Amino acid sequence: MIPVASHVDALLGRLASLDSVLIAFSGGADSAFLLAAAVRALGPAKVEAGTAVSPSLAPSELDSARSFAAGLGVVHHTPATDELAREGYRRNDGDRCFFCKTELMSVLVPLAERRGIAEIATGTNADDTVAGFRPGIRAATRAGALTPLADAGLSKAEVRAASREWGLSTWDKPAAACLSSRIAYGTEVTADGLRRVAEAEASLRRALAEARIPVRNLRVRDLGDAVAKVEVDADLVPAVAERSEVLEAVEGFAEVRLDERGFRSGAMNELLPDPERYR
Repeated sequence: MIPVASHVDALLGRLASLDSVLIAFSGGADSAFLLAAAVRALGPAKVEAGTAVSPSLAPSELDSARSFAAGLGVVHHTPATDELAREGYRRNDGDRCFFCKTELMSVLVPLAERRGIAEIATGTNADDTVAGFRPGIRAATRAGALTPLADAGLSKAEVRAASREWGLSTWDKPAAACLSSRIAYGTEVTADGLRRVAEAEASLRRALAEARIPVRNLRVRDLGDAVAKVEVDADLVPAVAERSEVLEAVEGFAEVRLDERGFRSGAMNELLPDPERYR
């Protein structure tokens, strides 16, 4: 097995070869590590970050992204994106992420040009490139975005390990996919629907904290027909089932179910009849 340090060295070498770079910065562990690595390789003057602001981004995620970028001393842009203006995104078929990333790149590309920045890079890691369902990666690649983490062979686990070694606060940050990932394919994505799942997750997290159930990963999935499915860390499912009254914190749905299998990243993809057709 190739040591993590070798992959990190490869990443830093690749970034050092760039004149300048705009990082598509979601605030998650991958893009945060990439941003920190770019600053190490190029210095903060040649690195900028861009975080798309839209109804699909939880406000807390924007706050943490701002704080992280400020700590690195980089210019942090927060341009508005309008995914909801794209029919394919609203329609919410299996290729929704393609339209989301297309919208993101349609904003970041002209931003980079205005700022005189040579390249745009995303936090796609090596695991993402072999996953069975990543239409968003295809859209970003088509628009010319670089994938330095994946190119250096850095997996998600390696990103977290290296982030911890560097003292980055994001090293153990839970996965935080955009809010639209909570809405079942085939159910139209709307601003109200995104707001509903965001508020439901925030309320449920507070209720779990009050019940002294130390949840880390949490999702409220909108299955359509006013039905919500709650996912928490698998080892906490029994505790939540025992204190099922906490699920009353999830408002706006006629029925709320607890997923006995626990949290699974990309769980909505399990409902697709043929994910491969969207690659």
